[in-house]
Amino acid sequence: MNQGKYVFAQLTVFLPRRVFDGIVKEYDGNKYVKHFTCWNQLLCMVFGQLANRDSLRDLVTALEAHSKKSYHLGLGKGVTRSNLAKANEKRNHRIFEDFAYHLISLANGMGTGKAQETGQKTYAFDSTTIDLCLSVFWWARFRKKKGGIKLHTLFDVNTQIPVFVHITAASVHDMNAMDRLVYEAGAWYIFDRGYLDYKRLHRIERCSAYFVIRAKSNLRFKRMYSAKTDRSTGLLCDQIGKLTGFHTWKDYPQKLRRIKYYDKETDRTFVFLTNNREAEALEIALLYKNRWQIELFFKWIKQHLKIKSFWGTSENAVRVQIYTAIITYCLVAIVAEKLKLQRTTYEILQVLGISLLDKTPVNELFANIDYNNVKEHDYKQLKFSLF
Repeated sequence: MNQGKYVFAQLTVFLPRRVFDGIVKEYDGNKYVKHFTCWNQLLCMVFGQLANRDSLRDLVTALEAHSKKSYHLGLGKGVTRSNLAKANEKRNHRIFEDFAYHLISLANGMGTGKAQETGQKTYAFDSTTIDLCLSVFWWARFRKKKGGIKLHTLFDVNTQIPVFVHITAASVHDMNAMDRLVYEAGAWYIFDRGYLDYKRLHRIERCSAYFVIRAKSNLRFKRMYSAKTDRSTGLLCDQIGKLTGFHTWKDYPQKLRRIKYYDKETDRTFVFLTNNREAEALEIALLYKNRWQIELFFKWIKQHLKIKSFWGTSENAVRVQIYTAIITYCLVAIVAEKLKLQRTTYEILQVLGISLLDKTPVNELFANIDYNNVKEHDYKQLKFSLF
């Protein structure tokens, strides 16, 4: 089936072209376009992500060097720096945003078995700030002499796939992004204490979902009763009570559970709040550990995908590049699942990055390689402390 096809062409087979064309038609993306279509633009951007190109000039130079292969790669003709820059600046970024969400749903659908193994859906929500040069990205003003954007992400801990991505100005407070979340009944949502807003947490309660969040030092909490705890496990207390502050009680009138946990490794004490009264206290304390996975995800995509150095200066171009990075990440996850590649995401990207113009079947690229020599590992395999 893949005989004589370039590796890049083998990968793009897993991108649902019909779905993408439907999205393009919805936004009229190919209006007045003769040669360089939105599909060609998408493939060029994905190629740049996989090949780890540093700039638009770098990407186009690499493509021009292999211009005779453009047709077989699906890139079309007329791939010039001006054409690609103009497309990124003018074509609606929502085309790539909607397609990214479609791939996210596909990738998460393949990982439902992992969620069934754990018996619960667990999500971590956090944001990362991407610094931008204010003199170049003038529209991204953050402070007086600093620019930036913020990437708010809801991360599925079981499937290791982001399920929600929202881009805002860096000046937008993290809690405001919580208003865009759609909570699933019975699912767990893990937050850092920067998201402590009782009105928004009460919304999770009304959706029959569960949250775990770190409490702040100024917590005003009245204990109603306590459960027995084994201090040798690190649990200091497990209490049910209510908030006593006037405004906080109005925002969250229901009972809350407070768990205090001591971590020996870091010699720190942590206080957690949750609306779940059935789960084991130690399980809830350990559940907060999963929040660190989203931090590792942010670190990983900043290191291995292009979301820090941008190939365009307009807001639309920046959004297009970020969403194509998410598309690339999901594409690698889908390919790994479809072809049963028992390799980490980092290893897959390393091999694909230097093999895009090879004609070897993708599964054969990973058949006879000793990965014990790989020094850097996927973020899922990193060792990290509890908090």
